[in-house]
Amino acid sequence: MAEFHNVEQNTEEWFALRAGKLTSSSLACVMANFGKAFGEPAKKLAVNIALEQVTGRHTESSYTNEHMERGHEEEPLARALYEEETFCDVTNGGFFDCGFFGFSPDGLVGDDGIIEIKSAVPSAHFSRVKRQSLDPTYKWQCIANLKESDRDWLDFISYCGAFPPESRLYVYRLHRSECGKQFEQIDTRVPEFKGLVEESKRIILNSNYRII
Repeated sequence: MAEFHNVEQNTEEWFALRAGKLTSSSLACVMANFGKAFGEPAKKLAVNIALEQVTGRHTESSYTNEHMERGHEEEPLARALYEEETFCDVTNGGFFDCGFFGFSPDGLVGDDGIIEIKSAVPSAHFSRVKRQSLDPTYKWQCIANLKESDRDWLDFISYCGAFPPESRLYVYRLHRSECGKQFEQIDTRVPEFKGLVEESKRIILNSNYRII
Protein backbone atom coordinates (compact mmCIF):
# COMPACT_ATOMS: atom_id res chain seq x y z
CA MET A 1 0.00 0.00 0.00
CA ALA A 2 1.42 3.37 -1.02
CA GLU A 3 2.15 5.99 1.64
CA PHE A 4 0.96 9.44 0.54
CA HIS A 5 3.03 12.55 1.33
CA ASN A 6 1.26 15.86 0.80
CA VAL A 7 4.30 17.75 -0.51
CA GLU A 8 4.76 20.16 -3.40
CA GLN A 9 6.71 18.99 -6.45
CA ASN A 10 10.27 20.22 -7.00
CA THR A 11 10.82 21.13 -3.33
CA GLU A 12 13.74 19.82 -1.27
CA GLU A 13 11.39 17.52 0.66
CA TRP A 14 10.00 16.14 -2.62
CA PHE A 15 13.48 15.43 -4.01
CA ALA A 16 14.48 13.74 -0.75
CA LEU A 17 11.44 11.44 -0.93
CA ARG A 18 12.31 10.45 -4.52
CA ALA A 19 15.98 9.72 -3.84
CA GLY A 20 16.89 6.07 -4.38
CA LYS A 21 13.57 5.13 -5.96
CA LEU A 22 12.38 4.15 -9.39
CA THR A 23 9.75 6.72 -10.33
CA SER A 24 6.97 6.40 -12.87
CA SER A 25 8.46 9.17 -15.02
CA SER A 26 11.46 6.88 -15.66
CA LEU A 27 9.52 3.64 -16.01
CA ALA A 28 9.37 3.66 -19.82
CA CYS A 29 13.06 2.79 -20.19
CA VAL A 30 12.64 -0.05 -17.69
CA MET A 31 9.62 -1.47 -19.52
CA ALA A 32 11.30 -1.20 -22.93
CA ASN A 33 12.02 -4.57 -24.58
CA PHE A 34 9.82 -6.34 -22.04
CA GLY A 35 10.84 -9.97 -21.72
CA LYS A 36 14.38 -9.25 -22.90
CA ALA A 37 17.56 -7.86 -21.35
CA PHE A 38 17.59 -4.29 -20.11
CA GLY A 39 18.91 -1.68 -22.52
CA GLU A 40 21.58 0.93 -21.83
CA PRO A 41 19.11 3.61 -20.62
CA ALA A 42 17.79 1.23 -17.96
CA LYS A 43 21.32 0.22 -16.92
CA LYS A 44 22.33 3.88 -16.51
CA LEU A 45 19.18 4.53 -14.51
CA ALA A 46 20.02 1.59 -12.24
CA VAL A 47 23.44 3.07 -11.49
CA ASN A 48 21.92 6.46 -10.62
CA ILE A 49 19.34 4.90 -8.32
CA ALA A 50 22.00 2.72 -6.67
CA LEU A 51 24.18 5.78 -6.11
CA GLU A 52 21.25 7.64 -4.54
CA GLN A 53 20.63 4.72 -2.20
CA VAL A 54 24.28 4.67 -1.15
CA THR A 55 24.65 8.44 -0.69
CA GLY A 56 21.12 9.38 0.31
CA ARG A 57 21.16 12.23 -2.20
CA HIS A 58 19.28 12.59 -5.48
CA THR A 59 21.38 12.69 -8.65
CA GLU A 60 18.77 14.15 -11.01
CA SER A 61 19.99 16.85 -13.33
CA SER A 62 18.97 20.46 -12.69
CA TYR A 63 19.01 21.05 -16.45
CA THR A 64 16.02 22.92 -17.86
CA ASN A 65 15.07 24.10 -21.33
CA GLU A 66 12.38 26.29 -22.83
CA HIS A 67 9.94 23.37 -23.16
CA MET A 68 10.33 22.47 -19.49
CA GLU A 69 9.93 26.10 -18.45
CA ARG A 70 6.81 26.37 -20.59
CA GLY A 71 5.44 23.29 -18.88
CA HIS A 72 5.90 24.84 -15.43
CA GLU A 73 4.16 28.01 -16.58
CA GLU A 74 1.25 26.34 -18.36
CA GLU A 75 0.46 23.53 -15.92
CA PRO A 76 -1.58 25.79 -13.56
CA LEU A 77 -3.50 27.12 -16.59
CA ALA A 78 -4.25 23.59 -17.76
CA ARG A 79 -5.37 22.53 -14.28
CA ALA A 80 -7.68 25.53 -13.92
CA LEU A 81 -9.23 24.94 -17.34
CA TYR A 82 -9.69 21.24 -16.58
CA GLU A 83 -11.45 22.08 -13.30
CA GLU A 84 -13.69 24.55 -15.13
CA GLU A 85 -14.66 22.15 -17.90
CA THR A 86 -15.14 19.06 -15.73
CA PHE A 87 -16.74 20.84 -12.74
CA CYS A 88 -14.31 19.27 -10.29
CA ASP A 89 -11.66 20.30 -7.79
CA VAL A 90 -8.09 19.08 -8.20
CA THR A 91 -5.99 18.72 -5.06
CA ASN A 92 -2.22 18.35 -4.68
CA GLY A 93 -0.80 15.15 -6.15
CA GLY A 94 1.97 14.99 -3.57
CA PHE A 95 4.23 11.94 -3.58
CA PHE A 96 3.20 8.29 -3.29
CA ASP A 97 5.90 6.18 -1.62
CA CYS A 98 5.61 2.50 -2.56
CA GLY A 99 8.98 1.37 -1.21
CA PHE A 100 11.33 0.89 -4.14
CA PHE A 101 8.86 2.68 -6.41
CA GLY A 102 7.36 6.16 -6.13
CA PHE A 103 5.40 8.67 -8.18
CA SER A 104 3.89 12.16 -8.19
CA PRO A 105 0.64 12.63 -10.10
CA ASP A 106 -0.16 16.19 -11.10
CA GLY A 107 -3.32 16.13 -9.03
CA LEU A 108 -5.97 14.08 -7.26
CA VAL A 109 -9.67 14.25 -8.13
CA GLY A 110 -11.99 13.16 -5.35
CA ASP A 111 -11.39 9.61 -4.12
CA ASP A 112 -11.38 7.94 -7.54
CA GLY A 113 -9.29 9.93 -10.02
CA ILE A 114 -5.85 11.34 -10.72
CA ILE A 115 -4.53 13.57 -13.49
CA GLU A 116 -1.34 13.83 -15.51
CA ILE A 117 -0.78 17.16 -17.31
CA LYS A 118 1.52 17.56 -20.29
CA SER A 119 2.10 20.99 -21.78
CA ALA A 120 2.68 20.57 -25.50
CA VAL A 121 4.07 22.35 -28.53
CA PRO A 122 1.43 22.66 -31.27
CA SER A 123 2.59 19.64 -33.28
CA ALA A 124 2.52 17.34 -30.23
CA HIS A 125 -0.87 18.60 -29.10
CA PHE A 126 -2.23 18.14 -32.62
CA SER A 127 -0.96 14.56 -32.70
CA ARG A 128 -2.64 13.75 -29.40
CA VAL A 129 -5.95 15.23 -30.53
CA LYS A 130 -5.73 13.40 -33.86
CA ARG A 131 -4.79 10.09 -32.17
CA GLN A 132 -7.69 10.28 -29.69
CA SER A 133 -5.89 8.03 -27.27
CA LEU A 134 -3.14 8.05 -24.67
CA ASP A 135 0.18 9.46 -25.87
CA PRO A 136 2.43 6.34 -26.03
CA THR A 137 5.39 8.40 -24.76
CA TYR A 138 3.70 8.60 -21.36
CA LYS A 139 1.93 5.24 -21.42
CA TRP A 140 3.90 3.55 -18.66
CA GLN A 141 3.98 6.63 -16.43
CA CYS A 142 0.20 6.90 -16.55
CA ILE A 143 -0.45 3.17 -16.13
CA ALA A 144 1.93 2.92 -13.16
CA ASN A 145 0.38 5.97 -11.49
CA LEU A 146 -3.05 4.43 -11.90
CA LYS A 147 -1.87 1.05 -10.62
CA GLU A 148 -0.07 2.20 -7.49
CA SER A 149 -2.54 4.93 -6.53
CA ASP A 150 -5.27 2.28 -6.45
CA ARG A 151 -7.63 4.75 -8.13
CA ASP A 152 -10.26 4.00 -10.75
CA TRP A 153 -9.23 6.35 -13.54
CA LEU A 154 -6.57 8.73 -14.77
CA ASP A 155 -7.17 11.74 -17.01
CA PHE A 156 -4.25 12.41 -19.36
CA ILE A 157 -4.39 16.14 -20.08
CA SER A 158 -2.66 17.76 -23.03
CA TYR A 159 -2.57 21.56 -23.08
CA CYS A 160 -1.30 23.95 -25.73
CA GLY A 161 -1.66 27.69 -25.20
CA ALA A 162 -0.96 28.38 -28.88
CA PHE A 163 -4.22 26.67 -29.92
CA PRO A 164 -7.56 28.53 -30.05
CA PRO A 165 -9.16 28.79 -26.58
CA GLU A 166 -11.76 26.12 -27.32
CA SER A 167 -9.07 23.64 -28.46
CA ARG A 168 -6.31 24.18 -25.91
CA LEU A 169 -7.30 21.26 -23.70
CA TYR A 170 -7.46 17.60 -24.71
CA VAL A 171 -8.38 14.97 -22.11
CA TYR A 172 -8.14 11.21 -22.50
CA ARG A 173 -9.45 9.06 -19.65
CA LEU A 174 -7.68 5.80 -18.86
CA HIS A 175 -9.66 3.34 -16.75
CA ARG A 176 -8.11 0.91 -14.30
CA SER A 177 -10.15 -1.93 -15.77
CA GLU A 178 -8.30 -1.52 -19.11
CA CYS A 179 -4.83 -2.10 -17.69
CA GLY A 180 -4.76 -5.58 -16.18
CA LYS A 181 -2.16 -6.96 -18.60
CA GLN A 182 0.11 -3.93 -18.19
CA PHE A 183 -0.18 -4.15 -14.38
CA GLU A 184 1.09 -7.74 -14.57
CA GLN A 185 3.98 -6.68 -16.79
CA ILE A 186 5.00 -4.01 -14.29
CA ASP A 187 4.84 -6.56 -11.46
CA THR A 188 7.23 -8.77 -13.46
CA ARG A 189 9.67 -6.15 -14.74
CA VAL A 190 10.16 -3.89 -11.71
CA PRO A 191 11.52 -6.65 -9.41
CA GLU A 192 13.93 -7.63 -12.20
CA PHE A 193 15.08 -4.01 -12.41
CA LYS A 194 15.42 -3.84 -8.63
CA GLY A 195 17.85 -6.74 -8.92
CA LEU A 196 19.88 -4.72 -11.42
CA VAL A 197 19.96 -1.81 -8.96
CA GLU A 198 21.14 -4.12 -6.16
CA GLU A 199 23.94 -5.45 -8.38
CA SER A 200 24.98 -1.90 -9.27
CA LYS A 201 24.97 -0.95 -5.58
CA ARG A 202 27.12 -3.97 -4.72
CA ILE A 203 29.74 -2.86 -7.25
CA ILE A 204 29.68 0.74 -5.96
CA LEU A 205 30.11 -0.33 -2.35
CA ASN A 206 32.91 -2.78 -3.14
CA SER A 207 34.90 -0.51 -5.41
CA ASN A 208 38.30 0.71 -4.24
CA TYR A 209 41.53 2.11 -5.60
CA ARG A 210 43.88 -0.50 -7.01
CA ILE A 211 47.21 -0.33 -8.80
CA ILE A 212 47.64 -3.25 -11.14
